[in-house]
Amino acid sequence: MLDLSTARQGPLDLLAGTTDRCAEAELSVVPPRAKFVLRCRPDATAVVGKAFGVPLPDTACRSAISGNRAALWLGPDEWILIAAQEDAGAIAGQLLLAFGDTPHSLVDVSNRSVAIRVKGRQAAALINHGCPLDLSPVAFPVGTCTRTLFEKAQIVLWRVDEDMYQLEIERSFAIYVWHVLAEARGTFI
Repeated sequence: MLDLSTARQGPLDLLAGTTDRCAEAELSVVPPRAKFVLRCRPDATAVVGKAFGVPLPDTACRSAISGNRAALWLGPDEWILIAAQEDAGAIAGQLLLAFGDTPHSLVDVSNRSVAIRVKGRQAAALINHGCPLDLSPVAFPVGTCTRTLFEKAQIVLWRVDEDMYQLEIERSFAIYVWHVLAEARGTFI
């Protein structure tokens, strides 16, 4: 039987490795990463953070990073854990051992979404073409993450650095979001 798992093609695969460059706002495709949605009670976060290698944020809509791993807090009992793609199996095993009998939900969603990085002095202005959030450094400082809308697509928006954002987009909306960003970026040239 043909193993299709290695032949799977993502919506932005044709763009992978390319960058739509503009000094003001650069678009790039983030390489595939392991992603897990974690649901658990807040009293279990210390154990999870230790097993994952990143302390889970204790403030809503914030992220924590350690090495190539990140934890984003999206709700009172919901986090997205992001790591290198090759670490997915090990992470799942480590977290299941750490939880033991503690009630939780850990779902591998690595193939649910793709990520686009927007970076440059005008990155916030570019994102604001399709997203109504106030992205000023005071209202949306580095490390902030939230679910929001970009045009008609639900995304997770994460401010990774002062002039760099990452948009996690469901696969079916990825090309749409890329094209809206690319078209809006044309206003900066």
